[in-house]
Amino acid sequence: MNSFSDYSHQTIRRFKNFDEAAESILHSISEILNINTLFIAKNDKCTNEIIKVVNKKDTLLTEGDNSPFEETFCKLSVDHGKNVLIIPDITQNKLTRPLTVTEKLGSGSFIGVPIYYEDGRNYGTICGLDIEPFQLSERHTRLFETMSSLLSYVLELDDANKQIEDLSAPLVPITEGVAILPIIGNIDLDRVERIMELTLAKSQGLSLDNILIDLSGITHMNDEVVTYLMRIVNLMDLVGIHPILTGIRPDIAMQAIRSQVDMNNFQIESNLENALSKIGFELHRKQKM
Repeated sequence: MNSFSDYSHQTIRRFKNFDEAAESILHSISEILNINTLFIAKNDKCTNEIIKVVNKKDTLLTEGDNSPFEETFCKLSVDHGKNVLIIPDITQNKLTRPLTVTEKLGSGSFIGVPIYYEDGRNYGTICGLDIEPFQLSERHTRLFETMSSLLSYVLELDDANKQIEDLSAPLVPITEGVAILPIIGNIDLDRVERIMELTLAKSQGLSLDNILIDLSGITHMNDEVVTYLMRIVNLMDLVGIHPILTGIRPDIAMQAIRSQVDMNNFQIESNLENALSKIGFELHRKQKM
């Protein structure tokens, strides 16, 4: 088996977000441990939701299952703190015996450890559950601790990436009904979809009439991304916001031609000053005193 450190580095390089990392981690633990059900749950201190789950023989849980947080084994794990909670027999433990979930299962063992954000807030838990008793070594316990720490790290990366995405495509209001969307950096399919979601939400919130989409800050994107990027323009038009494209470099224009995007369908200006002029604005340089 690879070391936990090697696995962590591979996960960080390979996966794009928390969901992908969580699913891979559960499958990896499932290959190592003889536990029927491994799952990751998220809680808001009121409801416990199963985010990811791997069942082997018996389907004990499914993704999307919701339970009152106070009635779950996950609550006991969170209350236990940062250490792994192991309950060899859920029917004999004084904390699990009175729970409805124990009555439904009838027998079994549980292991769980919380997942935390960097600032100490609890996200949820990573757990194992089986209706058959299981025995775990100290090495297996460390595996859960390591995976919990890894998921905490991936959570922070996920949050940081979303913040970077927000900053790399800021919608900047310049006057009532008008905003500029400067798209900056390396654009891939995931980012362009995120930009589309943010732009639609923010533009409707600002009650825009015109949006100026400036592409001059893009450093790289492939032909497929050009097609998706133009969907943002079409989407704005569909919701009643007039889009104007600016800063289209020759390489972007060539990519659009290769992708069979008809640029004649869009209003295009060479720069922001010309675009503003087209919708009735004039820029004047202030005279120095």
